Amino acid sequence: MAATTPKLADSEAQRTALPIYSANVDAPTATGGPLPAPPHNHSCGSHGPNIDYELVLDCVHCGLCTASCPTYVETSNEADSPRGRIYLMRQVIDGTLELDNDVKQHLDLCLNCRACETACPSGVQYGKLIEPFRVYMNEKEPGRQTASLNALQKFLLFNVFPYRWRNRIALAPARLMQWTGLDWLTEKTGLTKLIPTSLRNMKSMLPELKPHYGNLPEVLEPIGPRRARVALFLGCVADSLYPETNYATAKVLQANGCEVWIPRSQGCCGALHYHAAEEEIAKGFAAANCEAFGATDAERFKNVDAIITNAAGCGFQLKDYAHMMHGTDQAEVAARFQSKVRDISEFLMELGPVKPKHELKVRATYHDACHLRHAQQIFKQPRQLLEMIPGLELIPLPESELCCGAAGSYNLTQPEMAARLGDRKVENIKSTKARAMFTGNVGCLMQITRHLKAAGQNVWAAHPVDALWASYSGELPPQLTAGG
Repeated sequence: MAATTPKLADSEAQRTALPIYSANVDAPTATGGPLPAPPHNHSCGSHGPNIDYELVLDCVHCGLCTASCPTYVETSNEADSPRGRIYLMRQVIDGTLELDNDVKQHLDLCLNCRACETACPSGVQYGKLIEPFRVYMNEKEPGRQTASLNALQKFLLFNVFPYRWRNRIALAPARLMQWTGLDWLTEKTGLTKLIPTSLRNMKSMLPELKPHYGNLPEVLEPIGPRRARVALFLGCVADSLYPETNYATAKVLQANGCEVWIPRSQGCCGALHYHAAEEEIAKGFAAANCEAFGATDAERFKNVDAIITNAAGCGFQLKDYAHMMHGTDQAEVAARFQSKVRDISEFLMELGPVKPKHELKVRATYHDACHLRHAQQIFKQPRQLLEMIPGLELIPLPESELCCGAAGSYNLTQPEMAARLGDRKVENIKSTKARAMFTGNVGCLMQITRHLKAAGQNVWAAHPVDALWASYSGELPPQLTAGG
């Protein structure tokens, strides 16, 4: 990457008089004067995306975000930091910098993990800058977000992954190979080297696939007096790769006195398309979910106390429906839907969880999924649930808030940086000497499990709700039955 880092201004006084820097020269240059007045209304995005320019000006370039940014921590390149990227976006909007390949590469490398939002004392809404900017880049160059993927990967990403049943069918051969031992045999004999590299990489991401629960009843009755009526969001990839987690979520909700409704017509949250700048398709998924969960009927929707999700990425997307549908005739419905979305840990702590009784004697640690910790600001609740489990010793994880490199489809589109972050995460897990690692997102589980396996670490990687159900039911996972 040939881009050179701009030296950014550090004071509030320079906020409206920042020098102009080039992002594609060997050394930073500056005119020394104020930025010329742009020949357009910023909010209209004549030189760039339709972004509220005040959101850009919220950043005072203090640099407190840099230590929390995974790409900056890895590269030490200012243009790979949040303030550096905001500065690049501002210059493009102002028309003082060309949106060339160097600028695009710096923006593409962003994981959109939102750690900078947690760290920012000025309340910069970075996500509302990078997402529309990526949509704009995709409009200028359609398909660029997934240009590094081959035809099969694109087909799987957009035509299989967002659909539960298609995922289950697509994964059937992999399940069969794992259960029969053919998977181990092909690895040992080297036959997997005959598979195209892209497919081999995707295969390496697969966890140990458990039997699917099939179809749960549309309504599950509460155990004991009914305390709440909730709707369960199943997701798409998560339901196929980790069906045991959806099953555990439903059973834990029942154990906590919840009537659980599982809408049959629900679908993907839309995140895969939205983050690939396919905004209109994502809006279609959002509208369909609002209909499936009854949000289009205000009176009917009053009977639902919460919409529960156990995947951080899905949860944030569902909680962002009002923003995504802004300006459409579905905006009010989307806001109604969004108001009831809760992560499973968030909901249980609000409800007051029933204390589990069975011991789970294990040294464990917890990784903060980015879209749970930073995008939803859910930090304490998962830890509080884990700490309720008798016998479980919870050890703090160094750099717990730093992204593991999954970030949706990031480990497909930016495999080199994703691998570096995955290895970094595993080194931190190893330092805790934990035998179990919990995290609240399917992408994180896949990424961390893959790197744990590559590092030869026998660690149970699971969702906190899996541990909670084990403690409620007394059904210990196979990884822990061999001893503590």
